[in-house]
Amino acid sequence: MEIKKIQGAIEAILFSSGDPVSIDRIADALELDKPTVLKIVKNLMDEFNREEAGIRIVQLDEQFQMCSNPQYTPFVRRILDMRRNTPLSQASMEVLAIVAYNQPVTKAFIEQIRGVDCSGVLGSLTAKGLIEERGRLELPGRPLLYGTTPSFLRCLNVSSLSELPPLEKTQQPEEEENDLKNVSAG
Repeated sequence: MEIKKIQGAIEAILFSSGDPVSIDRIADALELDKPTVLKIVKNLMDEFNREEAGIRIVQLDEQFQMCSNPQYTPFVRRILDMRRNTPLSQASMEVLAIVAYNQPVTKAFIEQIRGVDCSGVLGSLTAKGLIEERGRLELPGRPLLYGTTPSFLRCLNVSSLSELPPLEKTQQPEEEENDLKNVSAG
């Protein structure tokens, strides 16, 4: 198959899927090797991802997806009569950060860190497609494990979790105790 037809097939796959598609699935569908398909997808990204283009191809970990250019969001919303998404609550942001930096995690782990019940927040983040169930832990009760989704990456405009900013180091309990002694002695 010639390059232009392969490019067209990849465009059709990404457009019709709607969801992110892995390089492996694209390569299997086209009966081509992964490195060749990856190179062609990267070339398509260069072609599509011009500043003034309406459609973009984004990479989400090892998956690719077509989406609209964020600069045209007001027009897309107007034509689709969409309401603006409400921002996430502080609790949602905290739970999302815990999941993103520690995944896969259980509800109990999140609640241990936050100190409050997180059932409602987990349900809300799952409904928004920012987190998903990732199986069950092999412990009594078999608690659900949660992790982030490609939608989470897309919303943060990052292609992988490695692009998230590093966590700040927190003081060890001994350091805090020494700090308190120094304050009271001074």
